[in-house]
Amino acid sequence: MRITALLVAAGRGSRFGAETPKQYLPLLGRPVLRHAAEALLREGGVADVLPVVAPGEEAAVAAMLAGLPIHAPVAGGATRQESVRAGLEALAADPPDLVLVHDGARPVVPAGTVPALLAALALHPGAIPAQPVSDTLKRGEGGLIAATVPRAGLYRAQTPQGFRFAPLLAAHRAATGEATDDAQLLEAAGLPVALVPGGESNLKITWPEDLARVEAMMLARMIPRTGTGFDVHRLVEGRPMVLCGVVVPFPLGLDGHSDADVGIHALCDAIYGALAEGDIGRWFPPSEAEWKDADSARFLRHAAGRVAARGGMLANADVTLICERPKITPHAPAMRDRLAALLDVPVDRVSVKATTTERLGFPGRGEGIAAQAAVSVLLPS
Repeated sequence: MRITALLVAAGRGSRFGAETPKQYLPLLGRPVLRHAAEALLREGGVADVLPVVAPGEEAAVAAMLAGLPIHAPVAGGATRQESVRAGLEALAADPPDLVLVHDGARPVVPAGTVPALLAALALHPGAIPAQPVSDTLKRGEGGLIAATVPRAGLYRAQTPQGFRFAPLLAAHRAATGEATDDAQLLEAAGLPVALVPGGESNLKITWPEDLARVEAMMLARMIPRTGTGFDVHRLVEGRPMVLCGVVVPFPLGLDGHSDADVGIHALCDAIYGALAEGDIGRWFPPSEAEWKDADSARFLRHAAGRVAARGGMLANADVTLICERPKITPHAPAMRDRLAALLDVPVDRVSVKATTTERLGFPGRGEGIAAQAAVSVLLPS
């Protein structure tokens, strides 16, 4: 049985009030939309994701979701209903058995939601997660209460909503009016839609305060991890001096299989250590010709990608270069900028500094440069 998720992200988010659509805003260092896609895939059962986006945004969204099992994004329509239908029609030539329709502005899918939907779809053509209404409901007119609405039997619908593919496509093709969600189309066709338990954490970002609430909620569920790294390279002639991603003018360079960027190597080891995923040699063995004279920026991008793949974020990174020469302070701002760009974090989370060994040991004798690094990473608990 193949299950595809439609990730609906064609809206402009006018109520949020930002120039950038809310689904593309950063949340713990990654776009809200990527969180939503990862949440769907993390639940299990979903084979792939089809993003439905505003026309012209296909390439940007593909880059935003790079590395995830996604279809090429398709352009949506002027309404949510038109966008969902566009996604369904794009799948119709090779349809999945089941389809989940999820809002791109819902970055959290509570654990157990997708399995509950799949169990319900074994019995019914549609199923949605929903929360019982707990607040007293009032109907207002002209700023005054017109009536109190009984809340018994009322639910707040959430996503992802799950459907057997064929009935949902047929309901969209037969629709004559606008529906507020896909379950309403099955209701209009006389098909039963099951309710499964939703979750308070399944929050749709609509207003600016919603983004702050989701961020606080996600941070509260993350645990800090610390990693340290240390590296040494010999100074030699005939090599460029590359430190923390910046070429530093100097008559000597660092000897190594790659570009021997001692600062980045120490930083990579610190990140891998925080993740308990070994060291740089595990991922990029010096015995492999592919890494001969390689730009160490590739290594740091990989390390940062491992943090993202674990659903985490880099809280800060601190690199200390240990040498008598060259002088690091004039180049430290450029190094910080370069590392922050490679890590895709604000520059104020990155520190680069230097110290000497008071002319003691190999750094003091000018035979090589050492570096040590420390990082703090937040990972989901």
